[in-house]
Amino acid sequence: MRLVSFNHEGNHRIGACIEDRIIDLNYACEEMLKAQGQLRAKPIADAYVPANMVEFLQGGEQSKALAKEAIAFATQSGIHFSRKVILSISDVRLEAPVQHPSKMICVGHNYREHILEMGRELPPYPVVFAKFANTIIGPQDDIPLYPVSDQLDYEAEFAFVIGKRARNVTQQDALDYVAGYTIANDVTYRDLQRRTIEWLQGKTVEGSAPMGPWLVTTDEIENPSGMDVVLTVNGEERQRSNTKNLVFTVPYLVEFLSNLMTLEPGDIILTGTPGGVGVARAPQVFLQDGDVVSIEIDQIGVLTNQVKKVKQGESR
Repeated sequence: MRLVSFNHEGNHRIGACIEDRIIDLNYACEEMLKAQGQLRAKPIADAYVPANMVEFLQGGEQSKALAKEAIAFATQSGIHFSRKVILSISDVRLEAPVQHPSKMICVGHNYREHILEMGRELPPYPVVFAKFANTIIGPQDDIPLYPVSDQLDYEAEFAFVIGKRARNVTQQDALDYVAGYTIANDVTYRDLQRRTIEWLQGKTVEGSAPMGPWLVTTDEIENPSGMDVVLTVNGEERQRSNTKNLVFTVPYLVEFLSNLMTLEPGDIILTGTPGGVGVARAPQVFLQDGDVVSIEIDQIGVLTNQVKKVKQGESR
């Protein structure tokens, strides 16, 4: 499934994207249960296929299976609904697939070529830092360029989302704990990042984590290795690599992180960026007002956002 979070007429919902249509999963499940004669169709649908992505992922395989049944029911020919169960993708505003994770963990220096361009050696352990939920924006939002800095940089990231509670998981079992994969841009204010030995300042500015356009579930991507990652700015290629070049793989990261902390459904892990970031180029090049940044990853799709300058005292 390609799971999406979306806004329709001011309501935040989740759905499945099928070609150019969005199936509202909660509404579809309720309509299916009604057709089956369930007297408590709405509370059952709200419990097992809620309209919130994190809550839906908390339902695990049971919620996922019911959602698939609801999609099959909703897409049958000849069925008419009193509500908007099926929407055109042009009639909704796509949001980041997961908007309020309990944790958002990033891995630095995880592509061999990026490590070399930054003048570092391969790390013996993952370099881990955090972004917060305030950074998350969707595939149809602008990347805000705040006047706190003029060194706004891009970082194409292959990201995965945890699907069930994970603690002390082995690499052998790790992929069983992954719900799916998406695209993220770890937008970074480089001078803020380097003001101290800790990177947090440059990584957690509002709106610095575009994400989407959807979450592709693991039944469609069984092997997260071997996927091309390409970033362009205004059509010019800046980054290109493949997830086979990750120093620390998805299974390794699930094992490593779950031995440090309990990973919860909806937690997002950004696996690192390839070489070609603006700060490492000669001469350095940073994002400017109006720039269009696109990231394409095999089997997932394309995430495109435009940079928009924010004036002093103005909110995005």
